Amino acid sequence: MLQVYKLSKSFGRFMVISDVSFSVKEKEVVALLGPNGAGKTTMVNLISGHLRPDAGQILLGDRDITGAPAHVRIALGIARNFQITQLFEELTVLDNVRNCIFSVEGRSGRFFKPAGFYEQATSEAMEILKTFHLEAFAGELAEGLSEGDKKILDTAMAFALKAKFLLLDEPTSGVATADKFKVMDTIITAIQERGTATLIIEHDMDIVAEYTHRVMVLAEGHILADGASAEVMADKQVKETLFGVSD
Repeated sequence: MLQVYKLSKSFGRFMVISDVSFSVKEKEVVALLGPNGAGKTTMVNLISGHLRPDAGQILLGDRDITGAPAHVRIALGIARNFQITQLFEELTVLDNVRNCIFSVEGRSGRFFKPAGFYEQATSEAMEILKTFHLEAFAGELAEGLSEGDKKILDTAMAFALKAKFLLLDEPTSGVATADKFKVMDTIITAIQERGTATLIIEHDMDIVAEYTHRVMVLAEGHILADGASAEVMADKQVKETLFGVSD
């Protein structure tokens, strides 16, 4: 589904990503871990098109998207949430999702749309809200949602872009501990129902252990480990890097 090959990115003299290669298969849910400053969010920005690499390739299926801008990648099926939610807080929950559907159809910039299109988009948006258990909030303003439900809506909006590959940047950041599993249960169930390949950037070990089967660890711009969650988390070098723990 997605292949990253010998990717590098620096900012001035600081090398953030250095010669990194990995792949994510169809329907696979993979976690990317790493200490602060390891380059995790930079990797998300490179894959989503918000940054351009200095070297290397990014392939979606058989298509080279290394130089493609963000809007082209969205059209091809790459969608992302944001660590800080990017909602239209003055609009209703329904309109947040419906506007994403309009953008996929290329009609977001048109003032007049056929009545049937509104009906179709509304029906599709409501189905997405049901998938994410947000249908009860459809008519409420997004600004009134809890932080957990805002995170869920942010991901629902990415789904509305008809994502084939989903990037989730710390989907439980800012969410109360008591709510984080509800958020992830909802998101992962939706991902599994659609079979969407997903890369989750996360620092919460409980989330990683519960919801992913494969883990990659990024440290100092390199992939330090890549494998089954239990095996990676038991690795001595990984424990030293992530937790400062040595046997």
